[in-house]
Amino acid sequence: MPMPLTRRHFAAGVAGLACWPVVHAQEDQTGGDPLGSMQYPSLREQTIGKAVAKFSDAVIVKGPDFADDAMNVPLLVDARGLSGTGGGVQRIRVAVDRNPVRQVLEFEPLRSLPMLAFRIRMEQASPVRAFVQTMDGQWHVGSTWVQASGGGCTVPGLTRADGSWSKTLGQVQARFFNNVIEGSRRLRLRVMHPMDTGLVSGIPSFHIENLQLEDAGGLAWWRLVLHEPVSENPLITFELPTQLPPSLRLVGRDNNGNRIDAELRT
Repeated sequence: MPMPLTRRHFAAGVAGLACWPVVHAQEDQTGGDPLGSMQYPSLREQTIGKAVAKFSDAVIVKGPDFADDAMNVPLLVDARGLSGTGGGVQRIRVAVDRNPVRQVLEFEPLRSLPMLAFRIRMEQASPVRAFVQTMDGQWHVGSTWVQASGGGCTVPGLTRADGSWSKTLGQVQARFFNNVIEGSRRLRLRVMHPMDTGLVSGIPSFHIENLQLEDAGGLAWWRLVLHEPVSENPLITFELPTQLPPSLRLVGRDNNGNRIDAELRT
């Protein structure tokens, strides 16, 4: 005959339950990343430190669905959607979650539109991010996922392989276009440079560090800091105001101290 349950039995059962582990809901280790990348939290800290960043549809990042050439992956970053937010755009930082060198560039629009197009190297398929800081100090993030064939950061560029880079180093090609985007003029420029990542055996890091577009009075129209993942012979597109002086000057330098200086006729 079964024994009746007593208060002692009930208390013992409750005490036994206390020995079972408590199961918590799984913690989100992606920092709320809509692309679900485990690398995003460390990338965010590397890019903007301890600052808070909010994912925003106002920051547009576009790339190919699949990049056949991992050494020349075209990207467009457009933060015009934040032009009326927090006093406007102060700077844009671009980074790649899964690249061995994750930081790509930093762009200060100054007197130009907060958008630019360029090409980068990618080592493997990865999310690509644009961290945009508005004048009030707030950070906003836009992302896209780019599939890539891989290996773009660990093989030498074409001009490095054939040795022709030394003949064209620092040469600048530029062209202005009218009425591409309403209220702006487009500047497309190429600066000849091997942009070595430092990840190829026997070839140290050798890349353009900074570029600045300025007028005859030395007033900057935009500033750009470049890192190793920017593609060989960088081809970069900017949107400038429609009213420009007759000429502007592109100045900069690489990490070996070689200077870039070219007059651009508008």
